[in-house]
Amino acid sequence: MAALNLSNMKPEDFKEFMNSFDTVLTDCDGVLWLGTTIIQGSPNAINFLKKSGKRIFYVTNNSTKTQKELLSKIDSMGFNASEEEVVSTAYLAAKYLQEQGFKDKVYVIGSTGITQEMDMAGIKHTDIGPDHMPSSLPQLISQKLDPEVKAVVVGFDEHFSYPKMLKAASYLARKDCLFVATNTDEQFPMNTELVIPGTGSIVRAVETCGARNAFVVGKPHSYISEFLVKTHKIDPTRTIMIGDRCNTDILLGKRCGFKTLLVLSGVSTVNEINSWKESSDEELRQLVPDFYIGKLGDLLPMME
Repeated sequence: MAALNLSNMKPEDFKEFMNSFDTVLTDCDGVLWLGTTIIQGSPNAINFLKKSGKRIFYVTNNSTKTQKELLSKIDSMGFNASEEEVVSTAYLAAKYLQEQGFKDKVYVIGSTGITQEMDMAGIKHTDIGPDHMPSSLPQLISQKLDPEVKAVVVGFDEHFSYPKMLKAASYLARKDCLFVATNTDEQFPMNTELVIPGTGSIVRAVETCGARNAFVVGKPHSYISEFLVKTHKIDPTRTIMIGDRCNTDILLGKRCGFKTLLVLSGVSTVNEINSWKESSDEELRQLVPDFYIGKLGDLLPMME
């Protein structure tokens, strides 16, 4: 089925579209903002949806901030939100460990978003920051592993290094060691011509070295949906996922029975979805959204 351009919809069809969902799950970077820049019209569009009775959840794969930090950013950009409406992967990683009854120590590859959520959950963890390669490999392998570590959590870490990969894989060699990843986004979206490796690149390195697959709490994996259904009683058949990246946001929606809306203000493009819909590969066809629009603010004239 082809993705429908909301901008070309007749008023009666758009009204039917608006009446088809009660809950909105929205990605953040690429949908609501780009870095520190608000995408024009996005606060007004989201606030209008909330005022009209839709439940709003801000669902991000970003693991560098806590829920409270993300809420602060959301508020500062003009969105009307509460902390329970913010779902970050740093928070979900700590939540998952709590659900497993985890009482030991976590080796963290990541940033303060993860460690602060661990602190709030009462979970012990290693320090973060640079772990430099010593002058020789024998010096590195002479170091001792922490006997208390029984889980490895991997998120975005600009200080990722060979020693961190070695230690994570070594902990994962322990059969009782849990392995959790916040997300698998290949690249980190930034306004630069440089390709910024994302969390997925780090996760893949640790998975390869450790010969283990991580349990992923972020999009497009189902844990994030299961959390929302269990905690907030959302109805997947009355939910829409809005995102800018088809292999995370849209794929999550397809897997979980949500309606899906792609905005073209971030990663994925119309040319890509047109090529995917013609593909013989079922996995690629799953990346095609139900609807698309240039940016979230483009909904405002139709909604008002």
